[in-house]
Amino acid sequence: MHIGLYFGSFNPIHIGHLIIANHVLQHSAVDKVWFVVSPHNPLKESSALLNEYHRLHLVEIAIANNPKFRASSVEFSLPKPSYTIDTLCYLKEKFPFEQFSVIMGGDSFQNIHRWKNHETLLKNYELIVYRRPGFEINIPEGSRVNVMDAPLLEISASFIRQQLRDKKSVQYLLPDAVWEYVTANRYYL
Repeated sequence: MHIGLYFGSFNPIHIGHLIIANHVLQHSAVDKVWFVVSPHNPLKESSALLNEYHRLHLVEIAIANNPKFRASSVEFSLPKPSYTIDTLCYLKEKFPFEQFSVIMGGDSFQNIHRWKNHETLLKNYELIVYRRPGFEINIPEGSRVNVMDAPLLEISASFIRQQLRDKKSVQYLLPDAVWEYVTANRYYL
């Protein structure tokens, strides 16, 4: 089985994430998409992060009706901060018969040279990179990069968090069940 790993803090997961995941599922060789909730991205500030188990639960709520999506807490038990290459090595050892690809935006791909062991990542794993406006994708020789166009919405988790702090509705930016749960639990206020 070919599994696309969609790494992110998902703080919170929103419809833009789901649109990208579904597009990759429909327009690539990927059979399933795993949303890998990162407890702490080493290239991002962690002070604004909701607890990782709350974020994982929001992902589970968001994808509950799609059997081709799975929420993964694999990085919760690995050393922190989380490095994609370490997670991939762990998953390959645990699931030796699965094929793993990494799903990322062109903005993240542009910073790949800052990632731990990025040469190994580029050489040994397929990267599915969706274009983002303003970010050029230069593919290093010898890497397996599948570039695709995907429907993009100008939605970010930071915008959603700010709207919540400002007591503005984010109802249509989040899946209904996530919106209801975030509202009921007063997350990000």
